[in-house]
Amino acid sequence: METTIQSARSKSGYSWRNLARFLGPGLLVAVGYMDPGNWATDIQGGSEFGYSLLSVVFISNIFAIVLQHLALKLGIATGKDLAQACRDYYSRPVSFFLWVLCEIAIAACDLAEVIGSAIALKLLFGLPLVVGILITGFDVLLILYFQNKGYRYLEILIGTLVFTIFGCFSYEILLAQPAVNDVLMGLIPHTKIATNPKMLFIAIGILGATVMPHNLYLHSSIIKTREIAPNDAAKSEAITYATIDSTAALLLAFFVNAAILIIAASVFHKNGRTDIADIFDAHALLSPMLGVKAASVVFALALLASGQNSTLTGTMAGQIVMEGFLNIRLKPWIRRLITRCVAIVPALIVAIYYGEQATGMLLVGSQVVLSLQLSFAVFPLVAFTSSTEKMGVFANKKRLKITTYAIAFFIGGLNLYLVWQAAFS
Repeated sequence: METTIQSARSKSGYSWRNLARFLGPGLLVAVGYMDPGNWATDIQGGSEFGYSLLSVVFISNIFAIVLQHLALKLGIATGKDLAQACRDYYSRPVSFFLWVLCEIAIAACDLAEVIGSAIALKLLFGLPLVVGILITGFDVLLILYFQNKGYRYLEILIGTLVFTIFGCFSYEILLAQPAVNDVLMGLIPHTKIATNPKMLFIAIGILGATVMPHNLYLHSSIIKTREIAPNDAAKSEAITYATIDSTAALLLAFFVNAAILIIAASVFHKNGRTDIADIFDAHALLSPMLGVKAASVVFALALLASGQNSTLTGTMAGQIVMEGFLNIRLKPWIRRLITRCVAIVPALIVAIYYGEQATGMLLVGSQVVLSLQLSFAVFPLVAFTSSTEKMGVFANKKRLKITTYAIAFFIGGLNLYLVWQAAFS
């Protein structure tokens, strides 16, 4: 990557100062867990079923924390990211196949970001969706500017946007005044989630929208921007610091996703509006139902920050997987232009011919594509980090190996069910 940041050596011991050297990559990763693709499923889940699906948001976040820990551990222990590890281990046709799937997932994620940003521009400034979609094509200039400045500047920009989203939803939560006891009860899984087909479908959608496959490739690569001494003690220390960074950032993402569902539950479900499943409807009703005009504006501002943040990390992930799988490096502006064009074309077609409601459906559809690809990233990651040959002393211990394979099969099974339901229901 462009810049390396000196890490603490093991002899210096653990300290806040050394931890600070590893802060940053976690926020870049957390962005993918609060992108516009999460909003529709969280809004629908909260408005229709109240706080019941809050436990699914929580469990999804636990899965994310574990998987991102594996990703950063792979990068630190082997010096290779997940894409490079796949290229080294699998045959060329298999590696190429995995690359194609990952590119499709990145394009689907970028599609969600295009639509989310365009919707936010319409809500904030009244711009037609088509105009908003076209405007999103120019964010490549912003990305190039901060990439040229250096990695820390990019991390600061993304961190600023993350805390903007956090601040917006903190304000919304204060306005909504949810019942604390109901929120706490919502964190406990209920059997009705499995027995109610519609609730189960939305629950799987929340899981599929939360755990992003390209984040696993991204994290295993960007952790290498920290220079780490080539010995086990320094690597162990780096894994500890990086895990703290990642976990803290993902807890912020959990707050944002949980806040969206809690607001929908406390504002819409509580008042009998169980039919709200669209970002436009949620925006239109927030201010009237809360009695505060700024509520809808803050909601739209958070959506814009979410869309722009996610598009920055999506570009980085695209470059990483292309380099890792194919050993091909494109100039950042070329890579960004290709990815954004792939996303803009279908978004424009849908917006022009089918209107606002169809863009919401396209937003949900992009999450189905992500769900389908997820297992193709999770299983190699779990397999590589469980291999003593690849990881040495950092290979997953028996308990972690069992846990991570259980998560992989659980995610894979539920996401296949989601795709089957989307195709045949």
